[in-house]
Amino acid sequence: MSKTLHNGLEILELLAQYPHGLSLSEISDALGLHRTVAHRLVRTLEAHRLCRRDDHKRISLGTGLVTLAESVEQDLRTLARPVLEELADAVEATAHLVVRESADTVRAMMVIEPRHSDVHIAFRPGQVHPLDRGSAGLAILASMPPRPEERPEVQRARTRGYAVSTGEVVSTTIGISAAVPYRPGGTQAAVGVSVFDASDEERVGAAVLAAAGRLAELLG
Repeated sequence: MSKTLHNGLEILELLAQYPHGLSLSEISDALGLHRTVAHRLVRTLEAHRLCRRDDHKRISLGTGLVTLAESVEQDLRTLARPVLEELADAVEATAHLVVRESADTVRAMMVIEPRHSDVHIAFRPGQVHPLDRGSAGLAILASMPPRPEERPEVQRARTRGYAVSTGEVVSTTIGISAAVPYRPGGTQAAVGVSVFDASDEERVGAAVLAAAGRLAELLG
């Protein structure tokens, strides 16, 4: 593994957690890098527009990342948006599309808030979580063959078609998700909602399951 590339990517991942930026010293201290090394890496990232400095010399993510991200699962994001919007409005809760990113992690690719609700949960897309924590990851695991020592929640999700988790990603929040039927060569993904109250779990679960099926149809 390239240590230099690894350190540069660590800087980008760190900056993603601080939308208002960090100073060079803060980056250096957070990652345990010599200030000279951090400076050289930041200058390289700046040259590729992956990060930028403001008038106060604080460093934040750059617009070049937008260009790189535009082509990532473009079809999936384009087709998922209207499905998530319809789901969010139907259950009056924040809807999300989560994709499997690695062997043991998932990432929130898209988050859609309802247009009409008294109160709802808000969080940013891009968050990464363990595959076996949270309803989306559990739903994806349930779409796969059974594995030894898998969680009971995965087994229940495999039976009813959707997974439920409480407080595993955001405290006091209940997640209800269903896996998007897998396409050969495609990304493993799940559609879900985040709610405060699961007293209407069956209705919400049915809506989530229907949304996942609709997205699968659109993806062909």
